[in-house]
Amino acid sequence: MAAVDLAQAQRAQDRLLATVGDHPDVNGIGIGRLDDGYVLKVNLLREVARSAVPSEIDGVTVCVQTTGSVRKRQVA
Repeated sequence: MAAVDLAQAQRAQDRLLATVGDHPDVNGIGIGRLDDGYVLKVNLLREVARSAVPSEIDGVTVCVQTTGSVRKRQVA
């Protein structure tokens, strides 16, 4: 598969947001680097929601990670 450029990843991110952005277990959708191209990254609250996220959208690989809830850290 050819490397995905940033513009292609951004278009796919918009489609992915429209597809799963309102899912209650999705707590983040972003773009990440992989080798010489880009992938989409989805952070989930719970593993059970993984089946709701496609593995690829518009030719862009979607990487899913279960992170649990994300909170701002307190700086001491």
